[in-house]
Amino acid sequence: MSYTIAVRALCEFTAKAGDLDLRFTPSPTAQEGIAGHALVAARRGDDYEREICLRGSYGPLNVRGRADGYDKRRNQLEEIKTFRGDLSKMPANHRHLHWAQLKVYGHLLCAERGLASLRLALVYFDIGSQKETLITQDADAGELRVFYEAQCSLFLAWAEQEMAHRAARDAQLKSIRFPFDGFRAGQRQLAEAMYKTSARGCALLAQAPTGIGKSMGSLFPLLKASAEHGLDKIFFLAAKTSGRRMALDAADTIRQSAPLLPLRVLELTARSKSCEHPDKACHGESCPLAAGFYDRLPAARSAALQLPILDREAVRGAALAHQVCPYYLQSELARWADVIVGDYNYYFDFTAMLYSLTLMNEWKVAVLADEAHNMVSRARKMYSAEMEHSSLRMLRKAAPEALRKSLDRVHRQWSALEKEQDEEYKGYADLPEKFMGALQTAATDIGDYMAEHPQWFDGDILDFYFEALHFGRLAESFGQHSLFDITKSGSAGRSNSVLCIRNIVPAPFLKPRFEAAHATALFSATLSPWNYYSDTLGMPPDTAWIDVESPFDAAQLEVQVAGHISTRYQHRERSLAPIVKLMAAQYERQPGNYLAFFSSFDYMDKAAAQFEREHPGITVWRQSRRMDEGERDAFLARFTPTGEGIGFAVLGGSFGEGIDLPGARLIGAFIATLGLPQLNPVNEQIRERMEAIFGAGYDYTYLYPGLQKVVQAAGRVIRTTTDRGTIHLIDDRFTRPDIRALLPAWWHLP
Repeated sequence: MSYTIAVRALCEFTAKAGDLDLRFTPSPTAQEGIAGHALVAARRGDDYEREICLRGSYGPLNVRGRADGYDKRRNQLEEIKTFRGDLSKMPANHRHLHWAQLKVYGHLLCAERGLASLRLALVYFDIGSQKETLITQDADAGELRVFYEAQCSLFLAWAEQEMAHRAARDAQLKSIRFPFDGFRAGQRQLAEAMYKTSARGCALLAQAPTGIGKSMGSLFPLLKASAEHGLDKIFFLAAKTSGRRMALDAADTIRQSAPLLPLRVLELTARSKSCEHPDKACHGESCPLAAGFYDRLPAARSAALQLPILDREAVRGAALAHQVCPYYLQSELARWADVIVGDYNYYFDFTAMLYSLTLMNEWKVAVLADEAHNMVSRARKMYSAEMEHSSLRMLRKAAPEALRKSLDRVHRQWSALEKEQDEEYKGYADLPEKFMGALQTAATDIGDYMAEHPQWFDGDILDFYFEALHFGRLAESFGQHSLFDITKSGSAGRSNSVLCIRNIVPAPFLKPRFEAAHATALFSATLSPWNYYSDTLGMPPDTAWIDVESPFDAAQLEVQVAGHISTRYQHRERSLAPIVKLMAAQYERQPGNYLAFFSSFDYMDKAAAQFEREHPGITVWRQSRRMDEGERDAFLARFTPTGEGIGFAVLGGSFGEGIDLPGARLIGAFIATLGLPQLNPVNEQIRERMEAIFGAGYDYTYLYPGLQKVVQAAGRVIRTTTDRGTIHLIDDRFTRPDIRALLPAWWHLP
């Protein structure tokens, strides 16, 4: 059995020592790095070789990588590193790692081409000045071979442990049995589709109803596939904490049902929730968990990987026991885990860690995306950016003198944009060149200043810096899939505006993510119509589609359509009386717990107030704006098995999906809306663009997203095969055939 490792990963394992130190970061963007490498290569001669693929072995190790460049005339191998700021302030352990990578590449080149000696050159390219700093070292092939073998030897014991883990894992996975006596209705169909997706190496859209056990029905077959199809990792991604918790529970159930299975399951947690010292900077002189981080990492890593489930608390415990940072320990553990559970952003975002590791290590991965009806809106946010003028105005007053000139220039260009626009909102076909130029200069100046003053810290300027970088990255890929718009507010003399690069179609950004995965499965209870998700997300042409049979039957759910009521905006006031009458009649027929969904807080409050006035004997509770976690829990706690009353909520909010109220905890729902997004200038711009791209502007912008929320909300009522309940769809448009076609097939519609 062999073990393949990239040169960079090898050296990061063997040659990193000392403190965790982020003072010489943030580094140049990926685009800046690519441009810097290209410029350095362009300055070389015609015979300069770029991107040289190299491979070597050491016992069971297969080492591979891509050296930046080789000047045959000078016999000089180059490793190009882009940076900004004062190079002399680069931490020594960063430089040590760069040399280690270059020496390993040097050995591989000498071995491949029979070279007796070689000149090694670290080329540091300053993004700001575009100047090169070369640090060279002559080495003979024997020295490089000794160094290479030393690095491989340091890694070999770990590699042998990993190979033993993989062999034991795969042997057990081939023989594991489903952890329950049998599959639930629909669960086997989902599991078979998941397994076939891995076997074919394709993508899958699976519409699977709530209550069949989707987490287990997707994770179990892909664990079986890991052994049979050679999968390295499974990434289980979800939009909400509840989805991630169910995945961890499913993994733990599988592990407990197979005591000999050495399965490493890791939960990824956001930095804001993992940081033990949020008031300190990430370097050894400030944070005690950064000091000596890489010296203590091997022991922390080994101890953590002995734990059965690496959830947030387990990782934190292992990290603090060895005095290392929990957030960066989990980032290291991602390299060695078998199943990784986290948010969508860890694979699909611009700077997604799991996506980067997959490419660097050439992993064969399966990606599972639960609650995938959220993917379109979440991905749009990932690839959108906005900046507020009032924040810049405040920033200029406190900025260091060295930064004020460039920030003032951004302010002037921004003010000019505001003066040119008469309307409160306006979309533009092109980006404003002068403003973007000023913003890029300001971002460069801030980056240079931070590099030159590593002890300096200003949270507001740092936030602006990252916003500017994100804005700039999106500007580089601006196209038909995005809009640029300006929204003005305030009065004369106190004007404010928000600039936004607004992604509409995430497909161009997500397509490479799908291509990098061996298999991808997106699943949810509401994924109809499938072409809407396939088109907007950029899924591969061979994507399979399955609509899993529901375990529920029409007798469990009474669906009523109030076709005599319009909930359109202009009809809402006169809709209140008949809605209240309908709700009261249903409650009188069958007292119990109900949820009532409305399209806005204003509409909800008016309906709740009128209901309370006319029916004071019925208990009512309402969702409030900006509820915290405790308030949400209190709202749900009212739904007890013996309780009676109506909870008023907003469709698409905290209680429209992701909550589980089985049995008598919820016996019915009133849905007084189609859930259509608000008619406003932004959505109209989106509709026009969707029409131009897909020829289905209204459906893709309003109808499909709206009906998805309706079906999700209705899905709160029937959670198990023994549940019974009633749903009232309140709007005359629910009588239309095209609307009914988008509702679940198992519903019996009057």
